[in-house]
Amino acid sequence: MDHRARPYRSVLYIPGSKPRALDKARSLPVDAIIFDLEDAVAIDEKAAARTLLAETLAAAGYDPRAQIVRINGFDTDWGAQDLDTIAAISPQAILLPKVNSAADIEALVTRLDARAETAQTTIWAMMETPLGILNAAQIAAAPRMAGFVMGTNDLAKDLGTRQHADREPLLTALQLCLLAARAHRLVCVDGVYNAFKDDEGLGRECRQGRDMGFDGKTLIHPAQVAIANAAFAPSAEEIDLARRQIEAFDAATAAGQGVAVVDGRIVENLHVESARATLAKAAAISKLEQA
Repeated sequence: MDHRARPYRSVLYIPGSKPRALDKARSLPVDAIIFDLEDAVAIDEKAAARTLLAETLAAAGYDPRAQIVRINGFDTDWGAQDLDTIAAISPQAILLPKVNSAADIEALVTRLDARAETAQTTIWAMMETPLGILNAAQIAAAPRMAGFVMGTNDLAKDLGTRQHADREPLLTALQLCLLAARAHRLVCVDGVYNAFKDDEGLGRECRQGRDMGFDGKTLIHPAQVAIANAAFAPSAEEIDLARRQIEAFDAATAAGQGVAVVDGRIVENLHVESARATLAKAAAISKLEQA
């Protein structure tokens, strides 16, 4: 299954403990929401947050946005109860934090398999530890996997990197996860940009992530949504080029030729495949925005 069939340009974290934020998220133009029970929720609010979130998701109103719940890890005092409470409302997806190996995913699969309500629930992995990065290919191949979320803040902490605008210290980790995700047709979304009032910096990092191949970016504030949506959508120029490449290649094929030329560049079948993917993504975005 190719989980990239729908857009994931903007993936917004929403604290599971904040009723107003949960309500506002129903009207935000985001492609996906991560309902967070982990880092965004204080320890003394954990129990109330999971109950509030289960009730809120059961009330619905978030379609057509993809809905992902980040639970606490099973090595904490809250992870097992998080899953028990959220599983009862048949969540679309569970995001597991600090995944180190495929065994972590398989432990979650066992719990999901034990309940009829979670028969269709997919799994996403937070890729935020050095061991997790080194095991990315095995994690991507695990059952029920649908996507990777880059946890660049935690990863940078563990690596001891210094902050660079070009993120050079993190590029190897980012690319390893992208390779693993693409090998298994998973979604892969980039990490957060912490300076939520710095539109220029966010735009630069979004463009870098898009150029690398990420499907979208995780966000910490609604003000970041429009920039991410624009950066990870095909531009008008890309859409026009894709259409012209397909038309030229079809004409060349009809004439018995194996390649075409568009704007002075050779167009082969692989370029047409990319062009069709561009148009499909544009169509999916249009459908999502009209829903």
